[in-house]
Amino acid sequence: MKSLKLLLRLAVVGGLILLLLIPLAMIRGTIAERERYRDQAQSRVAQSRAGEQSLVGPVRVLPWTQHREVEVTDPRGMRKTELQLEHGYELQMPRRLKVDGQLRPDERRVGQFRVPVYSWQAKVQAEFDDLPYRAEAGRVYGQPYLAIGIADVRGLVGTPNLRVDGQALQLEPGSLALERAYKGLHANLGALDNEYEGALAGGRKVELEFVLDGTRSLAVVPVGDDTRVALDSSWPHPQFGGSFLPYERQVDGSGFKAEWAVSSLASAAQSQLRAALKGGSAVERLQVSLVDPVDVYTQANRATKYGLLFVVLTFVGFALFELIKQLRIHPLQYLLVGLALALFFLLLLSLSEHIAFWQAYVVSALACIGLQGFYLAGVLHSRRRAAGFATMLTALYGVLYGLLVSEDNALLMGSLLLFGILAAIMWVTRKVDWYEIGSGLR
Repeated sequence: MKSLKLLLRLAVVGGLILLLLIPLAMIRGTIAERERYRDQAQSRVAQSRAGEQSLVGPVRVLPWTQHREVEVTDPRGMRKTELQLEHGYELQMPRRLKVDGQLRPDERRVGQFRVPVYSWQAKVQAEFDDLPYRAEAGRVYGQPYLAIGIADVRGLVGTPNLRVDGQALQLEPGSLALERAYKGLHANLGALDNEYEGALAGGRKVELEFVLDGTRSLAVVPVGDDTRVALDSSWPHPQFGGSFLPYERQVDGSGFKAEWAVSSLASAAQSQLRAALKGGSAVERLQVSLVDPVDVYTQANRATKYGLLFVVLTFVGFALFELIKQLRIHPLQYLLVGLALALFFLLLLSLSEHIAFWQAYVVSALACIGLQGFYLAGVLHSRRRAAGFATMLTALYGVLYGLLVSEDNALLMGSLLLFGILAAIMWVTRKVDWYEIGSGLR
């Protein structure tokens, strides 16, 4: 029975810790809501300017029509033969495909949200082998053309410059054969010498220059037998994704340069593109994204995950003072200090939307440490004890910031922190007689 009061006091403290999960959860909900607003801002920029871009091609297309005799059953159940017209095409990928250009980054603001955008000054070179086409009964080959797939053609700035076999060609809207999977452009090649059989020789060498605006990311589908892509930009924080990483890249404060070399032997993009035009799945691509190096919402969300640890450690310190020093601390005082700890994360979120994250962190931490130091000087009846608690909180905020900026080592640092704190508590209380303290509680 002597320890009943101690157990009751610990139960009250545990209940307060659980109660403080409510404001922490509300703050995390606020972070998720702000992330949704940011995503909506990105969507608004994409709708008014151009969205994430991808390039497919150029590819050569040879359309054909063919009359076939098909046996059908009429409404009366009679079987008869009909002559039906079938449409199709031959799709040829380039033997060599070279894509390069410069991404010129910029930002668009929607309210207080910043969205990375870019203008891509692209140069595309493609080389094709002759495409033989064979004679089939009832088949007639039509006008061959080049097809170029672009995810969002609204991003095209001005008129692209297309040269085929050294001569300028006019581009027209619509990607025709690629339309089911990609919007884009096409350009008619010279008419066939023979519409029944032969070899398509026109369009062996293709050169294309254009400026394409986009938002956040750019992707290129490696449809060539040998695809080479080179990109450079002044954006210092690229994120390389897709199915292929660059074989050579250089990233520093002045920007990045990256080069890819993809062979059709290592990529299924050609077969996947053909399947996609028939309603198949996605196509492999290489991709680069312009990312925010310090996503304040991700950082704030990670910080709130340690909110419960802050509350528990602070309450443990209170409990030790209360039990060992025989101080009387009311549960309401526990609650107020816990709310001040939770308020730190809300301050951090709101300030980081307007100033740099580290600056928001310093201001929020100083404000909360100062408030609690002032309050605890009265609660603990000693400025010295309050200063000790403030020092402990300063150390905790410092360690938390280290966890946030060192994501790769966060688990190790967090484990060492918990072990060190547990060791310190065990060392401080190693000679405490808990039965005697429990009987002495009022």
